[in-house]
Amino acid sequence: MQEEGVEEEDDAMSLSSSPSVLFIDNLEEVPAAETPSPPESPQRACPSTPAMEAFPYSQSEDESSSIQNEEGPNTEGGPEDDADFLLHKSLRSKMMEMVEFLLLKYRTKEPTTKAEILSSVIKEHQDHFPELFSAAVECIELVFGVVVREVDPSTHTYVLVTALGLTYDGMVSDEHRFPNTSLLVTLLCVIASGGDCATEEKIWAVLNDLGVHDGKVHWLYGEPRELITKVWVQEQYLVYRQVPNSDPARYEFLWGPRAHAETTTVEALKFMHTVK
Repeated sequence: MQEEGVEEEDDAMSLSSSPSVLFIDNLEEVPAAETPSPPESPQRACPSTPAMEAFPYSQSEDESSSIQNEEGPNTEGGPEDDADFLLHKSLRSKMMEMVEFLLLKYRTKEPTTKAEILSSVIKEHQDHFPELFSAAVECIELVFGVVVREVDPSTHTYVLVTALGLTYDGMVSDEHRFPNTSLLVTLLCVIASGGDCATEEKIWAVLNDLGVHDGKVHWLYGEPRELITKVWVQEQYLVYRQVPNSDPARYEFLWGPRAHAETTTVEALKFMHTVK
């Protein structure tokens, strides 16, 4: 029994290394094993693309230029290396545009097609559609808790829905440009992996690994304590209660009735293992 408890805790903690802010340096592989802490502000994360300010990547253009100036001109690489760099930079920009495009479809609850994505976003890089689409889809799933589903293979038509089948779309206000559902999905997965219950200490340990700290406003999630102990409790996704007979008082989280009505612990555990 003790080994099983350790395994459950490891599963819950390993989840924290996945749905955090992604630093994508290779469009063919979205890293999930190593997750640096999120930047202090979205502007710092992506200064070159304000519309995608919530999507950080490993090195900004300013940083890249600064490093290149310090190192001096590239005497080893030739025109071919420059072409590869420019292509990589262009593809990364296209992938970020696709994330923005897909999130717009999510907000407006409109389907999209491969043809529309190619004409509206990819344009001259159509040969790279598979890797761009794969990276963008994985990004919005891990960072924003939104899943892309193909509903018509013959026309490659896609719809965007909240992960785990939740009806909560994470758009807490008209001014909130990005869904915060990924954090709710993370908490439900952590609770499911702990036997339908997780102590407050365990929840905050996972949140801290994601760069979310008690009393510190997060650029995507806002004030986290209010979100997890009030907003999602009122939405009936979470139950926040005192541990029975605890003195001094300790608290724990459980799934709320709305979570049980909309999804299952099996689905949560399956999702958790797909994003590791």
